[in-house]
Amino acid sequence: MARLPRLKFDRGTLILHPPPRGRSWLDFATWDDRIEKFRIPAIYYRPLMEALQEDDKKIIDEAKEFYNLELSNSSLSYEPYLHQKEALQAWKQQKRQGVVVLPTAAGKTYLAQLAIQCTPRTTLIVVPTLDLMHQWYAQIEAAFPNIEVGLLGGGSRDRTPILIATYHSAAIHAEKIGSKYALLIFDECHHLPTDFFKVIAEYAIAPYRLGLTATPERSDGTHKFLDTLIGRVIYRKSAEELSGSALASHKVVQIRVKLSKQEKTKYDSAIETRNRFLRQSNISLGSLDGWQLFVKASARSLQGRKAMLAHREAKEIALGTDAKMRILIDLITQHDPERMLIFTNDNATVYRISQQFLIPAITYQTPVKERHDILTRFKAGDYKTLVASHVLNEGVDVPDARIAIILSGTGSSREYIQRLGRVLRKGNTTNKQAILYELVTQETSEERTSERRKGKPESEQSYRQLSLVPDKYETKPKPKLKAAEKDTDWQELD
Repeated sequence: MARLPRLKFDRGTLILHPPPRGRSWLDFATWDDRIEKFRIPAIYYRPLMEALQEDDKKIIDEAKEFYNLELSNSSLSYEPYLHQKEALQAWKQQKRQGVVVLPTAAGKTYLAQLAIQCTPRTTLIVVPTLDLMHQWYAQIEAAFPNIEVGLLGGGSRDRTPILIATYHSAAIHAEKIGSKYALLIFDECHHLPTDFFKVIAEYAIAPYRLGLTATPERSDGTHKFLDTLIGRVIYRKSAEELSGSALASHKVVQIRVKLSKQEKTKYDSAIETRNRFLRQSNISLGSLDGWQLFVKASARSLQGRKAMLAHREAKEIALGTDAKMRILIDLITQHDPERMLIFTNDNATVYRISQQFLIPAITYQTPVKERHDILTRFKAGDYKTLVASHVLNEGVDVPDARIAIILSGTGSSREYIQRLGRVLRKGNTTNKQAILYELVTQETSEERTSERRKGKPESEQSYRQLSLVPDKYETKPKPKLKAAEKDTDWQELD
């Protein structure tokens, strides 16, 4: 009697030997001369098993090390919001694979808990920072007290039924943990499609995958790989759509300021110096690679270096005009004693505001203990105002505030959504009215920057509800397969 083929996990790949009869599984396999066996990328585990079952091919599955969990719920007792129910249902309809796009403060962590509850299997949760790793650990441990929850990162190397890891640590250990988890949850999943991080998904056999983010789009276009690594976008809601229900009602107030005559003269002179060099070098900053060409050209000559310095000088004038500081004083006075967050584009302005107004500052240079103390005092009400650059955009649990002021920022829509999200949590107030002030310097490049960060990405504009997405947008690692009719570990779920 012929031996049954055995499927084994080997450092992020699958080895199938002896080869089963039939050809459907060959779509996923590559012959490895070194071991004289067929090798298959681990990410193809699920479609491979479906193909084998469709052809009634029996194998011995030694690759799978994930298993069922018996979960007892303690903190999942409150009723989910409508958008959380809809997102969960959309994910289940897509065979528990796909990306959910929700604004900051819309309850993505609770949605993940609901996904774990209805998919009781060993689970790996991947997050971008150590701060987020510890926040997720506290919440998941409270939600499922009877299951051991562990950490991978920051000196911890646990191997628990539910594991929370940083992207960096998960990528380093991807070859070792790829067979142990049935459910992968990627928080801030826009980090995943990079050469270093994407192995977390590629080396895993997990049949269920959930991506969570406020903005999946990436400027380098690699967000398209999320379709294969996790699944396509299956549900999307904006802050405007959730305002007044799951999120606090909010309004955005743009305040336009003017440069002083002296500032305007310096700004125009600096811009002319930069533009003269760009014309001579035949470079357009509006082109796709214009900025990269400018950076390269600026390093090749004295005129180039002067042009780059002039560009930076113009930017500093526009972002840090004294008029903004006067408006800032008015806003702080107007909204005292409300909790307030002030965002800038650079650390120098953060420290300037901190020293001038005696406001606690948080930057990437702030020690962890000091940052924790500042946020704790802000939450307790000892501090009413915080000023930060980019460090509070992502990965930090910011206590509830009602007022946010953007003194300056980049053209990134992700950054804008994250900063707005910092004041959208409803907290204990049912009628909270959040306000985001955006200060923009007139007749400078800051006007275009403001327009870019508030404009919808092209991929968001073309997004359609799941039921309207045609088959041609459905991404599979290999040619589309019919759904297997026989029971499998993932099809037994409701």
